[in-house]
Amino acid sequence: MDLPPLSQSFVLHFGEMGSRWGINRTVGQIYALLFISAQPLTADDLTERLGVSRSNVSMGLKELTSWRLVRLSHQPGDRRDFYSAPDDVWAIFRTLAEERQRREVDPTLSMLRDALLVTPDSPEEKHAQERMRQMHALIEQLTDWFAEIRRLSPQTLEKLMALGATATKLLEMKERFLGPEAAPDYGGRP
Repeated sequence: MDLPPLSQSFVLHFGEMGSRWGINRTVGQIYALLFISAQPLTADDLTERLGVSRSNVSMGLKELTSWRLVRLSHQPGDRRDFYSAPDDVWAIFRTLAEERQRREVDPTLSMLRDALLVTPDSPEEKHAQERMRQMHALIEQLTDWFAEIRRLSPQTLEKLMALGATATKLLEMKERFLGPEAAPDYGGRP
């Protein structure tokens, strides 16, 4: 790997984390390098700096492009493709969350909706369907919440996140003054 120590540490870490997030290690490294690079990079730049094969870089760039996590650009007088990561970390977060929802959450909701339309044949199936109904309700609630969050500006999101424990304390005070029935139901969680 042909990178300064600080950059190399970041890129290697993202490669390792990538495998935990369900992506190839090289894809994680490519993204990390694009994220910290001051200038857009070509596939050849990535190959040279990461010390991986050109085919791995090409496949990684295709995957990152399908996730909408890299931008393709061209420079005047140069026929090569240049790649970069979006500058706005909130845009990256939103894109990741939207893609995970599209790829993982939406198919699960669809499967659960279909399962809830089936008439159970036994007490065991009725129990299973009830558990699926609970899961469907939670995922729907989270999906609706995420849709609301996506509408907020990065500045508002930062303020909301800064509230953190303060918001929790307000909800606890409301519950103390108005009683448990005024508190939101978190399914047994605080």
